[in-house]
Amino acid sequence: MIRPAVPDDVPEILAMIRELAEYEKEPESAQATAQDLHAALFGPGPAVFSHVAEAPGPDGTPVAVGFSVWFLTYSTWTGRHGIHLEDLYVRPHARGRGHGVELLRALARICVERGFTRLEWSVLDWNEPAVRFYEALGSQPLSEWTVRRLDGAELAALGSQDP
Repeated sequence: MIRPAVPDDVPEILAMIRELAEYEKEPESAQATAQDLHAALFGPGPAVFSHVAEAPGPDGTPVAVGFSVWFLTYSTWTGRHGIHLEDLYVRPHARGRGHGVELLRALARICVERGFTRLEWSVLDWNEPAVRFYEALGSQPLSEWTVRRLDGAELAALGSQDP
């Protein structure tokens, strides 16, 4: 089952974010706190959204086995919004059961229902299982584009300069 996240999901989403960071070989980079995540997803005027994949646990009670975190984008070329998928994660024991496809299907459905023109995300080039999974869905790599990032001291320096 896929459903929008609720405030009670924050601890489990945060745990899965840390599992994802460990898998991506950057556990120290996962610095978000439960308070950060709660404020982003459920504070006034949230700009970040999440869905949770659930499956029956050992006692039959639904347990979280995956999540997506996403936000809206905007294309000046199409004049329409899109969705950027920040994270998609399914716990290893639950992979291969369709949870990842269903999380993406939920976002694709939002795009179709709202007239959004794009669903985009990034994938690490060494993550072959994820690349194969995304290719099987029909996604295309954007080979002409390179993701750029400004953070840390460089971000602070640029942001503190007077015009």
